[in-house]
Amino acid sequence: MQNQTNKISRRSFLKDSTAAASSAFVIIKPELVRGAGQQMLKAGLVGCGGRGTGAVVNLLSGDSNVELVAMADLFEDKLEQSISRLRDPQYVARNSKDVAQFTNTPLSELVASVQKRINATGERRFTGFDGYKKVIESGVDIVLLCTPPGWRPIHFEAAIEANKHVFTEKPVGTDPVGTRRFMAAAKKAEEKKLTVMSGAQRRSSQDYVETIRKIHDGALGEVLAAYAQYLSRPVMHAQARDAKWSDLEWQHRNWYAFVWLCGDQVVEQHFHNIDCINWALGAHPVRVVALGGAVWRPREELYGNIYDHVSADFVYANGVHFSSACRQLPEPAYRNVSDLVVGTKGRSNCRDLASPGLNGQVQEQVDMCRSIRGEGPYINHGMAVAESTMTAIMARESAYSGLEITWDMVMASQQDLMPKAFDFNLKLEPPPLPVPGVYKFS
Repeated sequence: MQNQTNKISRRSFLKDSTAAASSAFVIIKPELVRGAGQQMLKAGLVGCGGRGTGAVVNLLSGDSNVELVAMADLFEDKLEQSISRLRDPQYVARNSKDVAQFTNTPLSELVASVQKRINATGERRFTGFDGYKKVIESGVDIVLLCTPPGWRPIHFEAAIEANKHVFTEKPVGTDPVGTRRFMAAAKKAEEKKLTVMSGAQRRSSQDYVETIRKIHDGALGEVLAAYAQYLSRPVMHAQARDAKWSDLEWQHRNWYAFVWLCGDQVVEQHFHNIDCINWALGAHPVRVVALGGAVWRPREELYGNIYDHVSADFVYANGVHFSSACRQLPEPAYRNVSDLVVGTKGRSNCRDLASPGLNGQVQEQVDMCRSIRGEGPYINHGMAVAESTMTAIMARESAYSGLEITWDMVMASQQDLMPKAFDFNLKLEPPPLPVPGVYKFS
């Protein structure tokens, strides 16, 4: 973690946990949160998939003065699956063992503490397209946004308008219109001093935080170039379409296959590398030329309309080039997830100039709560992660169109991929796989 004052000790954790279980805390309103001290915070989850359920455990294991009081998902079976996992001591143990080891807390005690604070009862479990509104209106202080990223701008804007602190998974949009909408809400959050923590966990990981600080302080000299790769396995969320599923239900249950929901691999997954390099270089690029396609993904409904590989050459205002590549190919294809910044005095993988601390997915939750209570620095990742999202969209649009895409072009783009209505009876056929020269950037 960033400093010793952030550390959680077993004694302090269990003391706080015992007090929390006895409800000896005053519930505070969002506008009164910052600087209010050790208060019990109420959290609500929007999006009950694997990442959302994991984020709940990360939050409750990282801070003993938070409880989960509301949950929402588009589908009831997904919500029930999440509840089942949170009730399972083995699931909670797997997702909180890092905290137990870091704080020298018996894992069984930590699991018991977490499960005591999972209090989203039946009347605070919501389904459907308006479930997020009901979570926001349920009296929570923190909203965890963990749905497919196409929904992020709509949900984030609503949470900020309601004066809620937000943990938002990455990326924060899938098109320029939505990402700019997120940017506008992030500025409002800063004006209101609402904490915005992102799922870009490297920004909370001690080794990355300290190494990039040293890069900014000149440890590598003048930065000359940057490189990144995210070479992984395919990401699939469904194996077959149930005959009773409508287009909209099918696409949500298989969301990683459709551009409007996931943004393509370069936006949804390679975001981590792109965000890391933007952070290290202290800027966003001004232009990009990219290429990509689908060499493995069959032209079948299950595989949607995304590419399985994209390579990009980004150029920053100072002339520095950032070469990136991402791909999702089945075994036995080569795997590698890495970053590299090269300077006149040396090179770094962005985490090798410091020692690791607590798991970044937990540390980001710890830091968020400290920001809310005024115990640590105020945090608003909104604009930074939105710029990294837009950077990734630039690369996607360049690969799809075959054009050089500039920052000014994408910031002026009117591309809006979201459907204009949300009804399970809506006919929604996805566009075909993009072909450069045929696909039009707009």
